[in-house]
Amino acid sequence: MSYPDPVYLGDRGEPSAMLRPAGHEPEIEYPSGGRCHYVATGAGTNEQFGLYRWAMVPNQGGPDAHFHRSISESFYVLAGSVNLYDGTKWIDTEPGDFLFVPEGGVHAFRNVSSEPASMLILFAPGAPREDYFETLAAVGNGLTMTDEERAAFMLRHDTFWI
Repeated sequence: MSYPDPVYLGDRGEPSAMLRPAGHEPEIEYPSGGRCHYVATGAGTNEQFGLYRWAMVPNQGGPDAHFHRSISESFYVLAGSVNLYDGTKWIDTEPGDFLFVPEGGVHAFRNVSSEPASMLILFAPGAPREDYFETLAAVGNGLTMTDEERAAFMLRHDTFWI
């Protein structure tokens, strides 16, 4: 493999870095108490990737087994033990564990422990996942969707349930 074609064609570089301070408040708080931090959205990374920090409360569920056709998803455990599904089995993880799921790879996650847990989730390329997360939080707060609306929502967000 070689490097991709250059995107930046200047000679001197430019001051274009972004910093998100550690103390930044989460963008979403779910009814369960879990929180999602938009560390770097696809819109902020020229759609190269999206990076989100999930802070999970004890015994917090997560999505059922599913896959994506157009994006990969990676999980890096920061604290606690996140239960990750790799398409064949559930794995109890610990800080430092990493799971890469290519396009089409079946996966799921949850916190089945009695302790809080957190992880980074990386989507590549940087699809606009924020609407997906925010709508799921709204559903947890009472928003309802018809079966047809839910099917269209999942299709729009490249999520296919097993």
